[in-house]
Amino acid sequence: MEIGKKLRQLRVKNGLTLEELASRSELTKGFLSQLENDLTSPSISTLADLVEALGSDLSTFFKNEQEEQIVFKKDDYFVDEQEDFTVHWIVPNAQKNEMEPILLELNPGGESNIIEPHEGEEFGYVVQGKISLQYGDEVLTVSKGQTFYINGSKAHSLVNKTQQTARIIWVCTPPVF
Repeated sequence: MEIGKKLRQLRVKNGLTLEELASRSELTKGFLSQLENDLTSPSISTLADLVEALGSDLSTFFKNEQEEQIVFKKDDYFVDEQEDFTVHWIVPNAQKNEMEPILLELNPGGESNIIEPHEGEEFGYVVQGKISLQYGDEVLTVSKGQTFYINGSKAHSLVNKTQQTARIIWVCTPPVF
């Protein structure tokens, strides 16, 4: 662990200069600079005092933060095969996020689940085929390369009235799939 780097990040996060932290911790600006550049190591009591001056504690300071996954591979996907469609959750555990993207494969003649009215918005991109977007009382055709963008105020679903599988990237905020 790079203690100096983490101390610097915490100091900057708190909007403190080296001088201000030196004053709060009763250490010299030079010593703090050496610490932040990993040129020296603090004693445990000095580190505890520094971390406290930065509004934290040693337990939190040394807690390993889990790396946030940014790129997802096909092996990470969760797949749910239904009679009319297959849902690929392309960002695992997306329900904890503000939006939830899926890859929906609609079989010929298939229909997605009906999404009941909800707060939020949805976006879809037809990757393959042609679908009918049933949005309230409206039925709109969306073909390969076209998109749809709706608010969630009306019940809606996607229907594949063709003999070819349709593939749609569908993103919802907040997650409702």
